[in-house]
Amino acid sequence: MQLKRNKKVKEKYVGDPANDRNIAARAGRWSATHKKTAIVGWFAFVVVAFMIGGSVGQKNLEDWQNYTGESATAEAALHKHYKPAPANEVVVVQSEKYTVGDPQFDNAVKAIVDNLEGAPNVVNLQSQFSRAGPAGFVSEDGHTARLTFDISGKLEDATDKIDPIVKQVKSAAAANPQVTVYEVGDATVEKEIEGLFSKDLAKARNMSLPITLFILFFAFGALVAAGIPVLLAITAVMATIGLVAIPSHLTPMDESVAEVIILIGMAVGVDYSLFYIKREREERAAGRGDIAAIEAAAATSGRAVLISGITVLTAMAGMLLSGDKTFISFGIGTMIVVAIAMVGSLTVLPALLSALGDKLNRGRIPFIAKRRERRAGQREVGGAWSWIVDVVLKRPLASAVLATAVLVAIALPALNMKTQDMSANDLPANLATIQAYDKMDKAFPAKTETATVVYENADVHSAASKAAIAEFSMRVANTKGFAAPEEVTYSEDGKVVRFEVPLVGGSDMDTAIRETRQLRGEVIPETLETVPGATVSTTGGAASSVDFSDNLKDRAPLIFGFVLSLAFLLLLITFRSIVVPIKAIILNLLSVAAAYGVLVLVFQNGWGHELIGFEPNGSIAPFLPMFLFVILFGLSMDYHVFILSRIKEAYDGGMSSDDAVRFGIRSTAGVVTSAAVVMVAVFAIFGSLTFLPMKQMGVGLSAAILIDATIIRAVLLPATMKLLGDRNWYLPSWLEWLPQVKGEASPTAPTAPTAPRGSEAQGATV
Repeated sequence: MQLKRNKKVKEKYVGDPANDRNIAARAGRWSATHKKTAIVGWFAFVVVAFMIGGSVGQKNLEDWQNYTGESATAEAALHKHYKPAPANEVVVVQSEKYTVGDPQFDNAVKAIVDNLEGAPNVVNLQSQFSRAGPAGFVSEDGHTARLTFDISGKLEDATDKIDPIVKQVKSAAAANPQVTVYEVGDATVEKEIEGLFSKDLAKARNMSLPITLFILFFAFGALVAAGIPVLLAITAVMATIGLVAIPSHLTPMDESVAEVIILIGMAVGVDYSLFYIKREREERAAGRGDIAAIEAAAATSGRAVLISGITVLTAMAGMLLSGDKTFISFGIGTMIVVAIAMVGSLTVLPALLSALGDKLNRGRIPFIAKRRERRAGQREVGGAWSWIVDVVLKRPLASAVLATAVLVAIALPALNMKTQDMSANDLPANLATIQAYDKMDKAFPAKTETATVVYENADVHSAASKAAIAEFSMRVANTKGFAAPEEVTYSEDGKVVRFEVPLVGGSDMDTAIRETRQLRGEVIPETLETVPGATVSTTGGAASSVDFSDNLKDRAPLIFGFVLSLAFLLLLITFRSIVVPIKAIILNLLSVAAAYGVLVLVFQNGWGHELIGFEPNGSIAPFLPMFLFVILFGLSMDYHVFILSRIKEAYDGGMSSDDAVRFGIRSTAGVVTSAAVVMVAVFAIFGSLTFLPMKQMGVGLSAAILIDATIIRAVLLPATMKLLGDRNWYLPSWLEWLPQVKGEASPTAPTAPTAPRGSEAQGATV
């Protein structure tokens, strides 16, 4: 009877007073003892956040807003003073047998003209039969003709109007099989690319979830345990996609921000859950009760998650200093998803663990569970990593030198990194619109890149302005590298003149960039800018590439300094050591540099391009180096903080420095390996996508995480810590005033070199 009564009595859990100043421990304790409130509150928050996004709507960057520097000034002026140009389309008619003038050829062109004249939203239709004649509409060999037309209305609405027009073109083509007909233009390219992009995203989404679940299933040995990290990551991503709509009305977002949120949200959400669950299972195996185990896990791994999350947030915040609207939107999106994933791991995760208890191990894999039970009984920890760490700790100097040499060798190609904007040549060759573009380009080769010069003044029709405009037109016509302006357009309000200046260096971007710098640095200052009160800016493909690169070069020291300085301060305060943050920054920079080297070898030099499925263009997307630095520095800190926290915990518990390093690496090897495998797998999916920038981002991220979790964490980190010994924890006396962050110690931290016993529960050890 007494036993029966005790089952009904619920004792209120008081908690460990030592954790009262530990925010993560207090959050875990509260959530575990108020699990229903925490769980319902979390999912209510996710639903409300997602609904807010749907009701508010996300405001995206318009094309004219997606520029920096002088190009941004020019585009803003064009947007303000000129009506937006409509979407332009080109129909290419080609035949190997017939030429223009043959009835079979001309009748096909007339059929297309007739169909387009009756199609809705088609305006400004021009062809060889127009009043101006065939000039510009017939190729030199006569085997190709083209028709051009605009789509009425706004450019951004053209994709909604293009389908009936394409249908009319295809109908005429089907009735004239003696010729081949292609269509390419603003609307057709945009629609086809949007469709392919959506297909790519669906592929990434549909593959990443089952692959992540599969890896976690084998990591935990139980289906329920595997699902919890995925659940946290998905809910964090959903909430972020909703909430990011709010700041988008102050700072418009890049259209790709959702993909970046998914990429980072899944990575950190799974990581944080792995760290937390692994420690909670370990504490339970050591004999603690459910809530006590959760509180102990929160005080240790939860605290590491909190520190890691703040460090990642700091790194992501670096993008806000870039001055580039795309980077700023990525920074906002990633900061929100990291913050939500961090808060979720400290609140709803312990509540879920408390609610599930032993049910966390349901859906287990019998043979994996038995193997883990056997390993737990033998007090084995770390598996293959134990052997590697032992070898490294026996020969730390040789290991450190060899690992550093390997990383430097991988990173060296990055010194020759070349960045360049993606062109039509970098799009998939199997796209119908790209095939049409290639046909048109061969028949009507574009010999020039154009710079758009924008002249602003209170009165562009004044005598001084007219003289400067005439002088500018004559100067560019008589200067090597330029031709006379193809088009000079005055705004209706008389305040702006737009010049389209051909850069006769052709399609070679390096030459076009040199000519753009000459145009800005010599020709314009000596002509248009001599008029008092005039403002002159230049945009175009080469100009925007120059501005983007120059902006990043100018901002790079600020971004690097901000990220590295704040990371240094956070680690300094957390570990009360001046050596730990310096070493952490050096190791992380090594892994980032190695990732840059891999990118250059694969995408610039073309190593293994057949395996990945792309044709190298000899360059890297301009946004990628800075983006990778910020993302990789933040993500690699996850592992570093987690491992160092465990080492510091053991060291503070009485272990020698060497034993603490051995214990810390071994005891975290399983969870770090599992987290790294998940990240590499998810990032590799992005490396298999169609678009080259996404492919480069996926390969760069997966290579960096692989390098970071192996060479850095398993070799360089223990080797350098072994070499430094107790000096790892050196803090100068003049820094003793720094606050002491309590909460590292855990009652289960061993006081001897012996590794802790694994979980006795089935499937409990990661």
